[in-house]
Amino acid sequence: MKKEILLTREMLAHYVELSKKKKDIEAELDELKKTFNEFFDETVGKRLKGEVVLKDYKLQRQIRTTEKYDTESTVKRLEELHLNDLIQKSPDEKKIKSAIHLGILKEEELAECKAVNTSQAIYVKHID
Repeated sequence: MKKEILLTREMLAHYVELSKKKKDIEAELDELKKTFNEFFDETVGKRLKGEVVLKDYKLQRQIRTTEKYDTESTVKRLEELHLNDLIQKSPDEKKIKSAIHLGILKEEELAECKAVNTSQAIYVKHID
């Protein structure tokens, strides 16, 4: 048994209105986040976590760091080191970490292959 769904012009208009509000709100939130990040850049340093409490609100900046081996340069380097068993269609990060841990491979040998990415996250909390 199919449920009948009714669409009205008002529903579509309301959707368009909400969508515009959403874009405006997201733009405003982005501006506030930019200001918060600039504040932390100046007070604690770039790419460093920070926290400040203003009365009953807490503002935090968390820093996330991810490392990933660049596929092309890592495969080339592993081939040069005759460590083809560490290569799949892309570098096998688990096997690479194990090889480093076991001393078969030195982390420095792949240093130029590693890409490090960081991202900033802003959290605002109301404190009771």
